[in-house]
Amino acid sequence: MKRFFASLFRDIGDIFVSFADGDGRTRLSYLIFGYGQLRRGQLVKGLSYLACELAFIWYMIAFGWKYLSKFSTLGTVETTKQHRVTVYGDNSFLILLFGLLTIILIGIFILAWRMNIRENRREELLLRAGKTLPSNRKVLGSLLDENFDKTLLALPVLGVFIFTVLPILFMICVAFTNYDKSHQSPTNLFTWVGLANFKEILSFGQSDFSSTFLVVLAWTLVWAFFATFLDYFLGMAVAILINKKGIRFKKLWRTILVITIAVPQFVSLLYVYKMFTNDGLVNGYLLKWGLISSPIPFWTNPMLARITIIVVNIWIGIPYMMLIATGLLMNIPEELYESARMDGATAGQMFRHITLPYMLFVTGPFLLTQFTGNLNNFNVIYLLTKGQPQSMNMVGNAGQTDLLVTWLYKMTVTETNYKMAAVIGIMVFIVTAVISLAVYNMLPSVRDEGGFQ
Repeated sequence: MKRFFASLFRDIGDIFVSFADGDGRTRLSYLIFGYGQLRRGQLVKGLSYLACELAFIWYMIAFGWKYLSKFSTLGTVETTKQHRVTVYGDNSFLILLFGLLTIILIGIFILAWRMNIRENRREELLLRAGKTLPSNRKVLGSLLDENFDKTLLALPVLGVFIFTVLPILFMICVAFTNYDKSHQSPTNLFTWVGLANFKEILSFGQSDFSSTFLVVLAWTLVWAFFATFLDYFLGMAVAILINKKGIRFKKLWRTILVITIAVPQFVSLLYVYKMFTNDGLVNGYLLKWGLISSPIPFWTNPMLARITIIVVNIWIGIPYMMLIATGLLMNIPEELYESARMDGATAGQMFRHITLPYMLFVTGPFLLTQFTGNLNNFNVIYLLTKGQPQSMNMVGNAGQTDLLVTWLYKMTVTETNYKMAAVIGIMVFIVTAVISLAVYNMLPSVRDEGGFQ
């Protein structure tokens, strides 16, 4: 942080120095972008900077200022009907979206202004030193040579900004509004409410939302833990068993496991759901064989539903881990095992002191990625139970098996409670980020980059 502010103050000082020490062309460039470059014959750079300024001015006059001026209130004029004619007023959604876009463009404009000043200063110092400036042809050619990285990344960066950065910032802003089914634009306006939504979800013991959030968060963490580590260790065990000397038809067993990956989850999970319903295949045979007197409530009992989901996920996750572990096990030096056998080590001791440390060292980052992915594992939960069974004590259409991400989906699609969905989205990010950063610094491959010896 100190370095940032030091760099900022140094940059501000450089702006004043450039103005005080610069010539007339440099000083006019503070007001007219590219003026200095155009006067020095740098037409490509000068026209580019001037075009940026003109485009920004046009945008602000024709479009941006209209939304930016209402950004603090998100609109005050409501849509009404007069003599059977709809008179449209402000649209809070568009004001928030384009107002946010305008603020970002102002930041980009300031950055372009600073680059323009820095470029003028550099050119002026080169001329003072008796050097020549590059020709326009050379400047254009550099876009396909030493500056090709900027040319190549221009379009992807623009796409990331439009389709990733802007929607994320918009969602964060929605969390500070009252945007829900009662405040839908353009019919009804919504406005800023500050931290009210966060207070509601974090007022533990005082709000139904906070109670529901705690229940869903606890189940999300429990699910992620078991879904990650059960698949990890059982997949590793299957890989060790198949790779063991003396096991016949190794390719066949691997092929059978891989087939489960080839079947789309959309198909397999819906089929598994039908198998475990009250009139499904499992209950049908158990009743037929006389092992039970009434159907087992796999999906209607909260605890049984959670256990069933974890067990089904083992069937899904083991093949992936088996394939990864198979390749890694083959890379463990056989000399380590031979030395351990000569020292009288048992199979359990070799696993504990050789196999497991090596696997954890190599797959530590993968394990963290899997845990993070399971925190946001939408498919398994939603395709199996859709978050059911429902509970009267939980709000926001949350069910007993909902994860934070599936609850967020319901809040958005079913409840149209966008403000709380945005808050939950932020909470998901915070939980994921905190756990990821904490665990990442504990990984052996991070703490000891020298490698497994």
